[in-house]
Amino acid sequence: MPFATVPSKSDEHPSNRDDPALTRPLVSDVGVVAIPPFPWHVTWAQTAHWVIPTLANYFRVLWMDPPINWRGALRTGLRARSVFVPVPQRTGLTIYRQEAWLPQFYRPGWLSRATYLARIRRAQDHLRHRGCKKVVLYLWTPRYDLAAYAGGWDLTSYHIDDEYSYSEVEVPTSPEEYKLLHSVDRVFIHSTSLMEKKGKENPRTFLSPNGVDYCAFATPAPEPADLRAIPHPRIGYAGFLKKQLDWNLLRSLAIQHPEWSFVFAGKKSPHPEIDSAIAAMKTRPNVFFLGEKSAHDLVAYPQYFDVCLMPYVYNGYTKYIYPLKMHEYLASGQPVVATPLPSIVPFGRVLSLPHSLAEWSDAIHAALGPTANSPGARTARRMVAREHDWSSLTRRLAEVMADGLGLEYVEKLRARVQATQ
Repeated sequence: MPFATVPSKSDEHPSNRDDPALTRPLVSDVGVVAIPPFPWHVTWAQTAHWVIPTLANYFRVLWMDPPINWRGALRTGLRARSVFVPVPQRTGLTIYRQEAWLPQFYRPGWLSRATYLARIRRAQDHLRHRGCKKVVLYLWTPRYDLAAYAGGWDLTSYHIDDEYSYSEVEVPTSPEEYKLLHSVDRVFIHSTSLMEKKGKENPRTFLSPNGVDYCAFATPAPEPADLRAIPHPRIGYAGFLKKQLDWNLLRSLAIQHPEWSFVFAGKKSPHPEIDSAIAAMKTRPNVFFLGEKSAHDLVAYPQYFDVCLMPYVYNGYTKYIYPLKMHEYLASGQPVVATPLPSIVPFGRVLSLPHSLAEWSDAIHAALGPTANSPGARTARRMVAREHDWSSLTRRLAEVMADGLGLEYVEKLRARVQATQ
């Protein structure tokens, strides 16, 4: 089955016509309305960008872009606009970019609810018109919880891939999310720590960890041009530069080890509190910031780092995360040194988990040595990543959804998966 990849504008289908070669998932009479908090066309890869397209191998999936507000609708309302846009080479996936005449309003409340529910009905009707006998809600954020109470669903599900309070200190689950957890038919949670916090609210809750497009990250890629002049050993981080990273630790390591090149490949997040730390590190001759990379280009960088870093601060927010880059790093085969977050600790046999600055220094030293770079060590890391390929993780998620629709759909899904193997 095809692996999910992050889309680009060129993925858009030129019309709204169905192309049978592109729109036949294994169980085509089940439709899924997926509602993530961000649009399909973004420059970075989130969990939803991997899971939802892969789920479309099994069911017809409609990705609902967030609505544009009424001012944006006024600016674009006269332009020709495709609303339901099939995505080529992604079986069964369609993007719903809502009509300009159904924008998002903030006030009055009744109008905001009315236009939102109208968009939900449009999404449901689209899937039923395409032959879906069952329609599933796949909600990815409590921000759009109104969808769960809209009616018209044969199954409602909620996927938690973050602590949505974003608080650095522990806070209780919000009343809105608590209600949502108790209301939906299925809950998927990505980390064990979030399972401990929220998994008891609904008896039909399932652990759905983050994974990797193993083929993409394990296949050798050409060395990026902006890495070639950077001397080894390269101690690298690939991803968003954000406040959740331990910048004090990174600066101390760079000062203590001028013989190492510290490389950062990725865009800076809009966190002004890290500006001074990054500015200070940029003054050092052994620190290299390579800037924003596309999700496609970012695949190659871990392969050319001598050590891959996941240097997070430990607080009330990061203890709940499950870093996407963990299995991406492991798929490269390169040594990995990481903060011992709860989601990372279970993988301690294939990566290093230091605590103090001295332990970080020692762990990186060891990661540069022959034991960490032996064929056996590299194979062990890749085997763990392969076990977390998105294709197998999403298949289990699809089976949980099918089970919620009834035995008929479980048997149909399993039979058709077996027929493809």
